[in-house]
Amino acid sequence: VQLQASGGGSVQAGGSLRLSCTASRRTFSNNGMGWFRQSSAKEREFVAGITRSGDSSNYADPVKGRFTISRDNRKNSMYLQMNSLKPEDTGVYFCAAARGSWYSVDVGDYNYWGQGTLVTVSS
Repeated sequence: VQLQASGGGSVQAGGSLRLSCTASRRTFSNNGMGWFRQSSAKEREFVAGITRSGDSSNYADPVKGRFTISRDNRKNSMYLQMNSLKPEDTGVYFCAAARGSWYSVDVGDYNYWGQGTLVTVSS
């Protein structure tokens, strides 16, 4: 599976961005999916995850109430709506496909990764 992440950019604090992740094949719907981010100061960290059907999701505490993960299996796509962005949200955002049907907070449980899209939030 090849994953293509897009939608990053530069915004001011309080702004919004919507990230997209498109998969190369229909079996995208068999996998849980996740968004991770990495900054110069931190290792890659879990942001949000969603089950293969989209009926359950989970968020890291710092983004709860501000970010929303969703997916459209008909379009082989996943999204991350990011509102009320903060400077600490700055980083490269990666989408990833899990080994199973559920999401995981563990980087090691994902076996396919997109190339990353840069999000920069200025104060």
